Amino acid sequence: MAQIVFDKVSKVYDSGHAAVRSLELEIRDGEFLVLVGPSGCGKTTALRMIAGLEDVTEGKLVINGEVANDLSPRDRNIAMVFQSYALYPHLSVRDNIAFGLRVRRVPGEDIAKKVAAVADLLELTEYLDRKPAKLSGGQRQRVAMGRALVRSPNAFLMDEPLSNLDARLRGQMRSEIAKLQRMTAITTVYVTHDQIEAMTMGDRVAVMNQGKIQQLDTPRQLYDKPANLFVASFIGSPPINFLAGEAGALDGLPVVRIGDFTLPLRDRGAALPAGKCIVGIRPEAFQLEADGSAPGTIRAVVDLVEDLGANLLIHMEVPSAELVQPGVVGHDERVDSTKLRLRVTVDGYLKLSRGDTLTLSVNPSAVHIFDPVTGVAL
Repeated sequence: MAQIVFDKVSKVYDSGHAAVRSLELEIRDGEFLVLVGPSGCGKTTALRMIAGLEDVTEGKLVINGEVANDLSPRDRNIAMVFQSYALYPHLSVRDNIAFGLRVRRVPGEDIAKKVAAVADLLELTEYLDRKPAKLSGGQRQRVAMGRALVRSPNAFLMDEPLSNLDARLRGQMRSEIAKLQRMTAITTVYVTHDQIEAMTMGDRVAVMNQGKIQQLDTPRQLYDKPANLFVASFIGSPPINFLAGEAGALDGLPVVRIGDFTLPLRDRGAALPAGKCIVGIRPEAFQLEADGSAPGTIRAVVDLVEDLGANLLIHMEVPSAELVQPGVVGHDERVDSTKLRLRVTVDGYLKLSRGDTLTLSVNPSAVHIFDPVTGVAL
């Protein structure tokens, strides 16, 4: 097993591009940590620095208490699983799994035992004599994992290993990889741009953007308490609604005004700084109400209905409010204030059509308030 520590690590290329900026991160021994973020955020570069495939420009990379900046990749005892599987097409599954052991001149008897044990763990025993071309995508990915696992590495590094699979296989492999990691307790760093993978697999998730960690926490905390606008916009599906608002008080209790709509925030406990803010409301935080005159309700007109099976995703128009473009920090970008498009999820059994008018309330405990300049959660 391995503990991996980034101590103010940066990676700057010869072009001057800073892919990773003063990264501080401790990956615990035996932990499953996910690095998630958009393309170009630095997550793959960070992974490749652990593997020794990218040099560290500044700072210290520490593996098992030893500074690894100048260690060669082969001396780190770290196994990497790639998106492309990287299997040898002319070799059988057995020989693909055993390849790394043969290179290290492990005795043949030991190789046979280790390959058999790993094949059994990954349910590949009946496929050991097949070539990769005769396997499904999920089976090929398991072979790639078997080749890494058979080495008994200190850590697994996985770089978007499921992106070549269809949706059904991705779901199956997510659970298989998570189960395998729990069984082996091998420190695992998993890179993805898919927030569903991040939320369902990791013990902790590091959300990255522009070479920096925006928030490091458990999946549930990332969802319930995003640290800033970027995290709130990246985590959650369907994506969160951002609205321009103004924080204040009413009868001594905190409220936020969104156009003509006043939303009480009685569950917040602490008062909000008065003034302009950005309000984040997830589609699932809305509830349908029968009484349109009740305080804290808003009337909206159905514009589009997406049937997702168990739920409906409704795109609605709300008057007298402004929508803030997701992910925009420190800018004053708005859409047409007379026709705000709001995303709302409701039960799939409802029969709704374009033009229907609904009355909505919002769960105050699920409302997120952000500083409009810095984007930081208030």
